[in-house]
Amino acid sequence: MAGARRQIFIAFSVFLMVKVFHFSVREITILFIVNNLINYFLNPLIGRAIVRFGERRVLTIEYAGLILVFLAYAFTGSKAVIVVMYIIDHILFNFAIAIRTYFQKIGDPQDIAPSMAVGFTINHIAAVVMPVLGGLVWMIDYRIPFIAGAGMSLISLIAVQKIPIFAADDQT
Repeated sequence: MAGARRQIFIAFSVFLMVKVFHFSVREITILFIVNNLINYFLNPLIGRAIVRFGERRVLTIEYAGLILVFLAYAFTGSKAVIVVMYIIDHILFNFAIAIRTYFQKIGDPQDIAPSMAVGFTINHIAAVVMPVLGGLVWMIDYRIPFIAGAGMSLISLIAVQKIPIFAADDQT
């Protein structure tokens, strides 16, 4: 689910900026630089948040935030909102490290490498399929891939509620 959702963002967020909002190359370049600087400084804080609040809480914030980001992509008419959503989406993407830390807590150490390899392969399949499917529905209405991303994020939000809150995670 995360791989498919990520591909919708990768394939269509910048396309949305260029095709619908008419961003220039310069504007996209500046956005990339600003986004990378913000994430450079926030990533250590995200790691600390996972340790302090636990995987379930961090992933809940990620998926709830992604629903809002995708819906904003689908329905806003504001360039400024698109820029903010792009940056927020990149920040939230970094929350996904909580999936790996949770897996390390519950997985058998011998199973971690093969399971991660399978996950990596599935994400690559999504990387091929989602842009094609998204491109087809984009031709009907550019909002459809983003609404689908919100739907996938909702499914992930529901699934992440099954993660137990460990005693070590309940320090708040």
